[in-house]
Amino acid sequence: MTSAKPVGNVTRGTTNPNRLRRVDRWLAGPQAWRLKTSPRPLVVDLGYGASPATAVELFQRLVTVQPALRLTGIEIEPERVRQAQEFSTEQLNFMLGGFEIPTPEKPVLIRAFNVLRQYEERDVTAIWHSVSNRLAPQGLLVDGTCDEIGRRASWVSVQADGPISLTISQRFGSYQLPSEVAERLPKALIHRNLAGERIHEFLQTLDQHWLEASALASFGDRQRWQACCQALKNDGWPVLDGPSRWRLGELTVAWHAVAPRE
Repeated sequence: MTSAKPVGNVTRGTTNPNRLRRVDRWLAGPQAWRLKTSPRPLVVDLGYGASPATAVELFQRLVTVQPALRLTGIEIEPERVRQAQEFSTEQLNFMLGGFEIPTPEKPVLIRAFNVLRQYEERDVTAIWHSVSNRLAPQGLLVDGTCDEIGRRASWVSVQADGPISLTISQRFGSYQLPSEVAERLPKALIHRNLAGERIHEFLQTLDQHWLEASALASFGDRQRWQACCQALKNDGWPVLDGPSRWRLGELTVAWHAVAPRE
């Protein structure tokens, strides 16, 4: 698949090594099964930025799960693609492109981090639709945002038929309240943290349970966070993961529980 002109806008491209470790760990963990749906699956890092470091890291982390995978880094800025070529191997390559995902075959995973944050909220749904239409069967698009050194991150998981979940992941000790992740919510949610919106209710409830679990603080933030997540689940929130992920500072909930209201 080719395109005369890449679809999208040139973004700032700022990045740092190891910045995306939290989402990479999640892709190599709960989402690893998607890499087993093909003998030689293709993964795309969309908008890897001014440096290909995080694309290389993603490849290194996922190849331990599926040694035969291939990864393509896609950038809309030609000079970034040119500079990345020195890192190319038989299984890792870089190409010019945008939201059209101009790879010859459909990828099983597309990671787009700190990309849509630089677009308008009204553009997000159409971009999700365009990109997810390029996914292989059972493929997944991950649209997320994180801080400059990766201590705080969140991402939406999108399949061909639409978004399915929101995941938040924060380093223990880096926040006073879990709701501080609000500053790094994906574009679809970052302007919706207002009274009356589902994401606001979710974060407020999370803070409430965090404060209620203060008695566990002496045992460490990990124990406190796990109690907080369990309380949220007990409330009836559609929590999609469990203690094995909570202990890493993660929490995943079904998209319908936090989706913007019309």
